Amino acid sequence: MTRVLVTGAGGYVGSHTCKALSRGGFEPIGLDSLERAGMRALPWAPLEIVDTSDSQAVARVLEEYRPAAIMHFAAYAYVGESVANPSLYYRNNVSGSIGLLAAAQAAGIGSFVYSSSCATYGIPQSVPIREDHAQVPVNPYGSSKLMVERVLRDCDGAYGIRSVALRYFNAAGADPEIEIGECHEPETHAIPLAIRTAFGEQPAFEIFGTDYPTPDGTAIRDYVHVMDLADAHVRALNYLLDGGQTTALNLGTGTGHSVREVVKTVEAVTGRPVKTRPSPRRDGDPPVLVADPGRAGQVLKWKAEMKGLTDIVRTAVQWHLKWRSAQAVAESQG
Repeated sequence: MTRVLVTGAGGYVGSHTCKALSRGGFEPIGLDSLERAGMRALPWAPLEIVDTSDSQAVARVLEEYRPAAIMHFAAYAYVGESVANPSLYYRNNVSGSIGLLAAAQAAGIGSFVYSSSCATYGIPQSVPIREDHAQVPVNPYGSSKLMVERVLRDCDGAYGIRSVALRYFNAAGADPEIEIGECHEPETHAIPLAIRTAFGEQPAFEIFGTDYPTPDGTAIRDYVHVMDLADAHVRALNYLLDGGQTTALNLGTGTGHSVREVVKTVEAVTGRPVKTRPSPRRDGDPPVLVADPGRAGQVLKWKAEMKGLTDIVRTAVQWHLKWRSAQAVAESQG
């Protein structure tokens, strides 16, 4: 069975991808510092508690497991934090990735799937966004992702490490079997925040910007289900193992939904009201971010299967209810 090292395996997309890898006939090997991980254990993978910046520890893991490829999710991912502390993001996201690539080169690993972001595009000049759109990020988080994409291209030319950079749009939802889900603290994503508000866990859902040039005045985003993202990673891995060349691909549905649509959908799925509070726009937030996912379809034969916002929200609500129940049990026991 082909082994794959998965950095950031305890994170949101990383944990779902470990499940998809296992279901796809691979043996995932998880690596995570657990500094910001939501999952502390995975039923589909051993979890090595290692920071990607620890080159000796990474080399030890590669020597022990001898994976055929690497999937790299480990990164800090809070835009506001990146603006306040850019050196933290360049040190962790960029330097950590460079160290991981050096370890891959030393171990003779030539296939690398990278978790990138639509944040590399910055403010879009045209929508839907194609891969050839200019990449002009407006925050250090997006810049750090773009820097690693450039490093990957150079590492292909110099060392023969072929890669696929997957530029996600808005990851959302949870494993439909509700074994895993979204566990960020602090939580910044719209769907789980609206769900928390519906269940009275926070007083109001903040809408950042109600005066955008969109039909209802709120920002529009392309929400792509996390298991569709996981499937794309497995397909990207197979593409590389079959000899595919270095490339970058958008992952999205091609359909946008506004923040107010998210609120209405959460209300419909939960049967509960979501109190909202209007707030000023956040710097750097574009009115519309929607992917053109056509190239991922051509290269990976991939498309998002769970495209309806209601279905995406329903899985997120089911996970949230399970998580709340587990939290209540833990508190009662301890």
